[in-house]
Amino acid sequence: MVLAVLGSQLTGEERCDLAAALPDRARAVFAAQVPLPEPVAAPAFVEAVARVLNTSLTAARWDTSSVLAGDHLTDRLLADLPRGYALLFGRADLTIAA
Repeated sequence: MVLAVLGSQLTGEERCDLAAALPDRARAVFAAQVPLPEPVAAPAFVEAVARVLNTSLTAARWDTSSVLAGDHLTDRLLADLPRGYALLFGRADLTIAA
């Protein structure tokens, strides 16, 4: 169900690429979600996952961290989401120096 909540956060090419990389059943859950005009902040994402899974915020963070594998597509997805999502998906939340 993390994919269902994530499906509401992504738009554009990255959304299509992630959908294409998912197995059929997961793709259907992900694609069924209507994207929001703007993705919510990472804490609100975790709260949404916790609500959908009827679980604690700690469990929702854990469930979120197990969804995306570490690859180039994940980097692209995280680049389109607000700051804080990288940590949720097991990545360092680094900013590029100006």
